Amino acid sequence: MEILYEDAVVISQGEKPGEPTLITVNCPDKAGLCCDLCRVILLFGLSICKGDGQTDGKWCYIVFWVVGKPSTRWNLLKQRLLEVCPSYFSTSEIDYYKPENQQPRPPDVFLLMFWCSCDYEGLLHDVTEVLCELELTIKRVKVSTTPDGRVMDLFYITDTRELLGTKMRQEETIHCLKNVLGKALISCEIELAGPEFTACSQGSSFLPSAITEDMFSLELPNKHRSGFLAPNPVSITVDNGLSPSHTLVQIFCKDHKGLLYDITRTLKDYNIQIPYGRFFANRKGNCEMDLFLIQADGKKIVDPNKQNALCSRLRMELLRPLRLAVASRGPDTELLVANPVELSGRGRPLVFYDITLALKNLNTPIFSVEIGRHMIHDREWEVYRILLDEGDGLPVSRNKIEEGVRKILMGWE
Repeated sequence: MEILYEDAVVISQGEKPGEPTLITVNCPDKAGLCCDLCRVILLFGLSICKGDGQTDGKWCYIVFWVVGKPSTRWNLLKQRLLEVCPSYFSTSEIDYYKPENQQPRPPDVFLLMFWCSCDYEGLLHDVTEVLCELELTIKRVKVSTTPDGRVMDLFYITDTRELLGTKMRQEETIHCLKNVLGKALISCEIELAGPEFTACSQGSSFLPSAITEDMFSLELPNKHRSGFLAPNPVSITVDNGLSPSHTLVQIFCKDHKGLLYDITRTLKDYNIQIPYGRFFANRKGNCEMDLFLIQADGKKIVDPNKQNALCSRLRMELLRPLRLAVASRGPDTELLVANPVELSGRGRPLVFYDITLALKNLNTPIFSVEIGRHMIHDREWEVYRILLDEGDGLPVSRNKIEEGVRKILMGWE
């Protein structure tokens, strides 16, 4: 029986306040589908408290129980989830319904440039929040403060709705920014980005060696330290005896924001499929997961070296899904946050949103921002370099800044 495309995703909200919302996905399968779904859910600021899914390699059935803010736009979430689901014809024999070898066109990048007459605590977060609500994805940011106190912001953005090239969409964006910034906004312009975007996207070629050695180490430390090393240990076990055709990986760990995304992202990058899996996070913040896995060739993971490599990578992604450091940059203080980029080229959602929110909560002003991508240890990283404004001294210590940013990013606030 054919399933209508719009029925591939069904969202059922809880009957009582506080009850989880049920998201059911019933559609053709594709490599990395669970990762793509988890990324969309994370992008909407929702937490997955339970999950269950199975696939025969052609068709999948996945259920998520999610919790989040009352302002969630559920209809829009459904639309975005549908966009990552393959169409019905992807498993049919009617090939003429879909173009051959069609690759999605990269979205146009636009430059949003505006001047503000003055800076205030939380300005950057307020702007970031507006752009997120408008479904404008921030690719790069250049923020600077002039000696007279004025602020110039350059946001390189893409539009999920692919309408930013129209006058109506640009006017909507500028209007929303005016509502938030008020009289502080001097001017605002939106135009198609030129070649300067490529230069900006590469980021500064220099990262302090002491920072890179510590932040981007592929080895887990022997003891707890600052950054994103979770205080609770991670348990990962591999069993090839329980199932005749699958490798069972069992994971016990502390919950954090985007945990299921981090796991499925890692498996997607390793080209490992999940025929069946279940996930549960209890109210104490502990998670348990059973994943029945196969390789791309449909066989179990029996090579001990492959097993060890996968377990080490999963353990690292669970203990340090993001990297954080607060360091000196000359006489100033710099906050550095980095997240790994998917092999598909996509970065982690809402990282910049969470950073600016944390600094706003800490009453810590931002002097300048650089966002760029760097190849370190054969992995691509998205690196956020935030130079803090220390005009009258930092309102809180460096340790408090590190702790506050870490808690927001990990969802431990």
